[in-house]
Amino acid sequence: MTTEVRVPTLGESVTEATVATWFKKPGDPVAADEMLCELETDKVTVEVPAPAAGTMGDIVAKEGETVGVDALLATITEGEAKSAPAKPEKAAASTPAPGGKSVDVMVPTLGESVSEATVSTWFKKVGDSVEADEMLCELETDKVSVEVPAPAAGVLSEILANEGDTVQAGGKLAILGEAGAASAPAKAQDAPAPAAQSQGGKDIEDAPSAKKAMAEAGISRDQVTGTGRDGRVMKDDVARAASAAPSAPAPAAAAPRAPSPAEDASREERVKMTRLRQTIARRLKESQNTAAMLTTYNEVDMTGVMTLRNEYKDEFFKKHGVKLGFMSFFTKACCHALREVPEVNAEIDGTDVVYKNFVHMGIAAGTPTGLVVPVIRDADQMSFADIEKAIAEKGARAREGKLSMAEMQGGTFTISNGGVYGSLMSSPILNPPQSGILGMHKIQDRPMAINGQVVIRPMMYLALSYDHRVVDGKGAVTFLVRVKEALEDPRRLLMDL
Repeated sequence: MTTEVRVPTLGESVTEATVATWFKKPGDPVAADEMLCELETDKVTVEVPAPAAGTMGDIVAKEGETVGVDALLATITEGEAKSAPAKPEKAAASTPAPGGKSVDVMVPTLGESVSEATVSTWFKKVGDSVEADEMLCELETDKVSVEVPAPAAGVLSEILANEGDTVQAGGKLAILGEAGAASAPAKAQDAPAPAAQSQGGKDIEDAPSAKKAMAEAGISRDQVTGTGRDGRVMKDDVARAASAAPSAPAPAAAAPRAPSPAEDASREERVKMTRLRQTIARRLKESQNTAAMLTTYNEVDMTGVMTLRNEYKDEFFKKHGVKLGFMSFFTKACCHALREVPEVNAEIDGTDVVYKNFVHMGIAAGTPTGLVVPVIRDADQMSFADIEKAIAEKGARAREGKLSMAEMQGGTFTISNGGVYGSLMSSPILNPPQSGILGMHKIQDRPMAINGQVVIRPMMYLALSYDHRVVDGKGAVTFLVRVKEALEDPRRLLMDL
């Protein structure tokens, strides 16, 4: 006899939830009322108990999927535990499409250290004809979007990973049948995706509600002992850890947001954060929590750079095929200053300070999906033309979402140009594990006292945020002064002064 596990009532005006964590997998024995999974709504976390004892059957709603009230989550086969019923699902997935052989659509290589992605968009539906190399779907990782082309021409007969599903590198996304074959029934799209790959070889993902509770309580992961499957930290584990450390001052928890009045609800839009935005949020908060971050400011007269640029920009473009911008001047000036103040180019590793005898310059770039930081390697060894070409090429690929993870890793220092958006003054946040980031701003004509005379000059505010654990105030100020001097008299860069 098979018992269905369905989404319980979630509360007044709450119609859907996200599957946060499964604590059982197909084939596991379950006891009546044993907790099977955890759902998260906009306001609360809901635990789903087993309605009967038996063996865990198919899991229909995977982690990360959105489900409505009374939706089917899984099935339980009453009786003694049996082997995991994953094989029928796998066999069904590999059945050739009617009329010919099938071709599997697999998750491509996602990049160094990236093991999973989220299916963001399907551009084809079951039954559609596709050409070889035609784009089928788009995946999102923590940093980049990955397009998945069709490995062959045919008919999309089955979709195994729906939009919003998390897939593993090398996992199966869909099945293509031969062109002209009868299309698979539409129900195939609703078939459960293949069971998640084994946790072996990768870190255990803690319950989302536990992560949220740790952040609210100000508790680090190493302070909590996980009691969930494979050592996974649960919400109750965080509560126990918090009660065991009463001396630690708990941060003031943000007041829960009151439900919107009915007349206002129709004017709101709730959109799930992309993986990129979630990663940006996590890394920026980690930077604030970890580094002893401080910002020092200065201003630079851009007359020298602007005069030199206007004088040579046409010849520069004619010879090198790329425009002469301001970023190459700032990159050169920073490389020059980093040689004098090497601690700004260093990072902390445990109790050691690692000094880098090279400069891998991160250039922050805004994209439609968020901020990314492509890295120009060995920028200190490059010419103005090489730097401008690298910035133009990586900036274009960043906006198209085609940067690889490797191209955004390993930076030793970062430059962020908020001036292109009109920012007059700001404090940039460190990009961990780096110890320094330079913020550029808007060039604005201001009256300045020069040799006893008030003259109008194009001025820019500069901001250096630095990790005070590594960089002292003297070093930070010296670095910024050296950048200012090099920009106000670019000839100093040629003479290494």
